[in-house]
Amino acid sequence: MQRCLRITLLFAAFTFSFPVHAQSRIDCAAMNSRILKHPVNYCVYLPAGYDAGAGKHPAQTYPVLYFLHGLGDNERTLFNSGGWTLLDDLRQQHKIGEFLIVVPEGGQTFYINSADGRVRYNDFFLREFIPLIESKYGIDKNKNHRAITGISMGGYGALRFAFSHPEMFSAVSAQSAAVITDSPEQLDTAARSGAPMGKVLAAVFGNPIAVQHWKSNSPFELAKRNQAAMRELAIYFNCGRDDDYGFEKGAAALHQQLQRENVKHEYHLYPGGHSFSYFMAHFPEVMEFHSRAFGLK
Repeated sequence: MQRCLRITLLFAAFTFSFPVHAQSRIDCAAMNSRILKHPVNYCVYLPAGYDAGAGKHPAQTYPVLYFLHGLGDNERTLFNSGGWTLLDDLRQQHKIGEFLIVVPEGGQTFYINSADGRVRYNDFFLREFIPLIESKYGIDKNKNHRAITGISMGGYGALRFAFSHPEMFSAVSAQSAAVITDSPEQLDTAARSGAPMGKVLAAVFGNPIAVQHWKSNSPFELAKRNQAAMRELAIYFNCGRDDDYGFEKGAAALHQQLQRENVKHEYHLYPGGHSFSYFMAHFPEVMEFHSRAFGLK
């Protein structure tokens, strides 16, 4: 109850802090998933022109950016932590065009099907969630107007979705993606010694880690397998050089691999660690990347 009250107050504070002419809004709801067998919450950022555009004229459609949150966050974190304000500021400054941002609740799934098959988040996202969102809202269903992004665990999810399905997305970005260079054997050893990520990884990838499952979901393996199709993707990722989980090693390794495979991409290693303040500091850059990829700015 207290959590709901805090969320309500945060939303009210954002609403009343905006200038009169700002008309963007956040639409939050839940869908009952047949695949996951439970409701999944989601929030959608609708830009200022949406209600006067697709909201009243069904023939008008907008690009869509799917945003995958990090471990421990939820579908509201981005908008409750300054993202809403930043988006409106960027639009008012004419730095980005108008597109929808859709954030589904991801729990601790890493946005994939679990090794034991009990949690099929990948199937839910592709078969249920995207079709629902793109039928409910005024969205251009052409892949050139569909992109995906994420932070930390969500960065891993975004890269994995785009690299495994380059036919579905025109652009992908990730901040401090949980792309791990350690082998499954090394991770199992670390988990036995009490490493904090061990329990989380075990729930998704198996205990011990199912090697084939790990590899089939690896951005490195997927980039190698689909490198020809990925040359049509616009790709951006960044990481803090002092990432608390060492994810800068994975970012650098992915950069080097894409260079070897002649896959065009944008990569940045910035000062900073693994924190929401780091993500938000570079959030405008990510949004500008996607606006350009959509052909808006």
